Amino acid sequence: MAKRVAVLAVNPVNGMGLFQYLEAFYEHKIPFMVYAVSGSNEIRTNSGMGLTVNSTIAELKGHEDEFDALVFSCGDAIPVFQQHASEPWNVDLMEVLRAFSKRGKLMIGHCAGAMMFELAGITAGKRVAVHPLAKAAIQQGTATDEPSVVDGNFFTAQTEGTIWTMMPQLLERLEA
Repeated sequence: MAKRVAVLAVNPVNGMGLFQYLEAFYEHKIPFMVYAVSGSNEIRTNSGMGLTVNSTIAELKGHEDEFDALVFSCGDAIPVFQQHASEPWNVDLMEVLRAFSKRGKLMIGHCAGAMMFELAGITAGKRVAVHPLAKAAIQQGTATDEPSVVDGNFFTAQTEGTIWTMMPQLLERLEA
C-alpha cells in the first residue's frame, strides 16, 4: 500500500512546485492531504491564483502518525519568514517539522525547504539541496550545489525546476 503524505503549502505557495508534487501523487495513487501554513485554508499561489486546500497546519498537529511523509512546498512567504516567525502557523510549522522528523518520516522539500528544515533543527548530518540564495543558512547540515539530494529519509531539490530529478526515487519510496 502506498504511503500517506501531508503536503504543507505556505501562503503564497509556489504553484509550479506544489502542483508537481500533487500531480505525481495523484497519478501514482499516493494519498495526500494539503495543509495551509496559514490561519486559513484559503491561500494563493505566488502568481495570484486562489486555492482552497484541505486544512490548516494547526489541524495537522497531533496527527503526524497518520502520515508517512511530509512535503514542504516552498513559496514567496519564505523570504519574510523571519518577520513572521512568531505567527501561530509558523510556530506550528516548526513543531510539525520536528515531529515528523523525530518519527523518522520522509522529509521532502524544494527551494528553501532545506532552509526550513535547518531552522527546525533537523538537518544535522544530512546533505541537502537548497536554493543557492539560502545555501549560507545551512549550518547543521551540508548544503550542496546538486539539483537534488536524497540522504536517508530527506529528499530535497534546489528549486521547483529540479524537483523532477528526485521524483523517481521519491515515488519509489512512497509506493513501497
